[in-house]
Amino acid sequence: MARKYLGGSGERLTVWISIAASTVLIFYGYDQGVFGNVIVNDNFLSTFGHPSANMQGTMTSIYNIGCFIGAMSTIWTGDILGRPRQIILGSTIIMVGAIIQTASYGVAQMMVGRIVAGLGTGMNTATAGVWQAETSKMRSRGKLVIIQMANCITGFSISNWLTLGFSFAPKDVAWRFPLAFQIFFTFCIYAMCPFLPDSPRLLIRKGRYEEAYEVIAALEGHGATPDSPSVHAQFNIIKSILDREHMSTYSWWQLLSGRGPAGVLRRMILGAWMQAMNQISGINVTSYYMTYIFINSLGISTLLARILAAAGSVDYLLFACLAYLVIERYGRRKVMMVSAAACSICWWVIAIALGKAAHGGDQYRLGIVAVSFFFVFFASFGMGVLGVPWLYPTEINALEMRTKGASLAMATNWIMNYMVVQVTLPGIDNLGWKFWIIWAVICFAFIPITYFFYPETANRTLEDIDRFFESGPGIFINRNKIAVQLARPIEYIEADERIAREDMRFANKEKEESIGTEHLEAKADA
Repeated sequence: MARKYLGGSGERLTVWISIAASTVLIFYGYDQGVFGNVIVNDNFLSTFGHPSANMQGTMTSIYNIGCFIGAMSTIWTGDILGRPRQIILGSTIIMVGAIIQTASYGVAQMMVGRIVAGLGTGMNTATAGVWQAETSKMRSRGKLVIIQMANCITGFSISNWLTLGFSFAPKDVAWRFPLAFQIFFTFCIYAMCPFLPDSPRLLIRKGRYEEAYEVIAALEGHGATPDSPSVHAQFNIIKSILDREHMSTYSWWQLLSGRGPAGVLRRMILGAWMQAMNQISGINVTSYYMTYIFINSLGISTLLARILAAAGSVDYLLFACLAYLVIERYGRRKVMMVSAAACSICWWVIAIALGKAAHGGDQYRLGIVAVSFFFVFFASFGMGVLGVPWLYPTEINALEMRTKGASLAMATNWIMNYMVVQVTLPGIDNLGWKFWIIWAVICFAFIPITYFFYPETANRTLEDIDRFFESGPGIFINRNKIAVQLARPIEYIEADERIAREDMRFANKEKEESIGTEHLEAKADA
């Protein structure tokens, strides 16, 4: 019998890992939304000396610098600690940051708390998706990561509704309690991660073969044991790819200069730029500052702005969940391109509506149009540009480079996040309605970028993707049938079957030799 983790194996174990990884993303979503609603609180502004728009922007965005450093740190610590322990460490650091923020009475102290919380969030977000991808089956991998992202929006929605409810609380309770509530999620992580297995791919890389067999058997379920043929076949497929890559023989400089195994640098860039697209779509203009935008750009009252922002988060959550239905059915490429096109249209409509309002149009009616298309933008983003960039880096990077590639991708996410959050308030103040045109153009650019450069990763095992890049595909993949087809290529199915047959022949040969040895020993005894 395979070992059971938290009382589960097979699908039940996958669900437990998904719940733990999703808790990390709820944590992240909550952190993302809470501070933008805190900075419009009158008691908060009074406590911190009524900081300027630029200072408010810096207090918000400094969190992302911590996230950037935290994500980069997992390049070194991610494989050493393993997935569950890395998440435990990150969650503990977030709790320390939450305590500092909750106890703050000055701008400097608050910034320190934001940076510390960011360090932990960066570690967690660079780890959770990789852990999920490396312990999931091929046909459920995308759906499970989409569930994670839906849970990220659950956290975002919780922050909006909680801050709305506590806006009626007395004095500083209105903003200190929402900041302190981050600690709750750390205890959820403590209750799960110590009792869940590490990635079998990481265990094989580290030479911990017995433990890897055990985890593969547990993930397989259906009564599989470490000695089952199917478990040995999976182990051998993973190990054969690792043996061919033998990246440990290359220096970092050789890998980054393109002299290592085929496609390593290209794959890291594809993953990192996909995460950049997630951020420069303009989503964090709305995630961090929706309440501020409704108040300062549309002239809506503070209470109504909070209610609309909270309602928008529910809209966002609903469509993030609906992405579950399309991510495997239509693949990463098509979902990303359609979603990006819809996001671009939304930004154009918002820019036109606010532009007409600024030039004497009916502000009430045009304000309704703008608010409506902010809601449509949430829906459009949630269906594709939200989830695909978080899923893609966990799939595209080479087996031995997956931790480092995902860390680089998340670091890119956070530095772009910092840029967007830092420029938003000055951008709204200085450019007015023209500010929204920037995001419309950027979102449209995602369509040709995805079409020409990004191979499909749906319906592929992680080892299939290694095989694709071993074949030396050209830079432009739009005419490569294997790169763009949705169904799993027959070449990869046949490759797995060959490895399984070789493994079976080897097992039979060992069995025959063992029987022969026993026969000779029996004759000798006689």
